[in-house]
Amino acid sequence: MLVLSRKIQEAIQIGDDIELKIISIEGDQVKIGIDAPKHVEIHRKEVYLAIQEENSAAAKTVSVDVLKGFVQTKK
Repeated sequence: MLVLSRKIQEAIQIGDDIELKIISIEGDQVKIGIDAPKHVEIHRKEVYLAIQEENSAAAKTVSVDVLKGFVQTKK
């Protein structure tokens, strides 16, 4: 893990098109601005994990017969 120190209004560049900027620091809360292309999905970690869990649960509920029927209708 890379750990960087930044002050208010300083930024971190990720690749050519993602910038993280420290907007404010108030007590134990840091506000971060993220400038990224629209096709890049950005979520808080707990939201991302919840999405992954929901996707995994949904994938387990789909039966093989349903998938076979889907493939046959696409031909």
